[in-house]
Amino acid sequence: MARTAEVQRKTAETEITVKVDLDGSGEGAISTGIGFFDHMLQQLVKHSLLNLDIQAKGDLEVDAHHTVEDVGICVGSAIKQALGKKEGIRRFASKTVPMDEALVLTSIDLSGRGSLGFDLPIDQEMIGEFPTVLVEEFFKSLIMNAGITAHIRKLAGENPHHIVEAAFKSFAQSFQEAVSISERVKGTPSTKGTL
Repeated sequence: MARTAEVQRKTAETEITVKVDLDGSGEGAISTGIGFFDHMLQQLVKHSLLNLDIQAKGDLEVDAHHTVEDVGICVGSAIKQALGKKEGIRRFASKTVPMDEALVLTSIDLSGRGSLGFDLPIDQEMIGEFPTVLVEEFFKSLIMNAGITAHIRKLAGENPHHIVEAAFKSFAQSFQEAVSISERVKGTPSTKGTL
């Protein structure tokens, strides 16, 4: 059965379409109008092996917040739909990813309960035209709407670009493993019988 979904969201602040295929090959067309954010979303696609299309138009004349938050909502909602009953998934994964001097750990549980532990201090307010406070906002929106428990921790790093990119890559790698199907897992991986 195909693990795919499409989500559309239109508000007075944003208009977004997201298409996801959990069993893709890391392909995607990303356009949010925010250069650094697009670059990070491409990292997510490439290193999670998702096929993910994101077309977003937002009120960037105000700032990037509404667009980043709503993209997170849509991506999370699409992931939740595509996961369905989560039968056969590995469910848990943890990856530590370096990027030069930066080192970031992400641990994931596809639990059905949205919860984010986030410790990624960045000593810079902006990367290009992207406010660094929106890194947490994006992950929070994605995780709450997908029903994922995740912990994202900086273990080392000084360069803001490297820190954020390592975070997106470690999340992507963890997600790739957690969402993958294992022939050894029968049904839904929970003693409750549901996630």
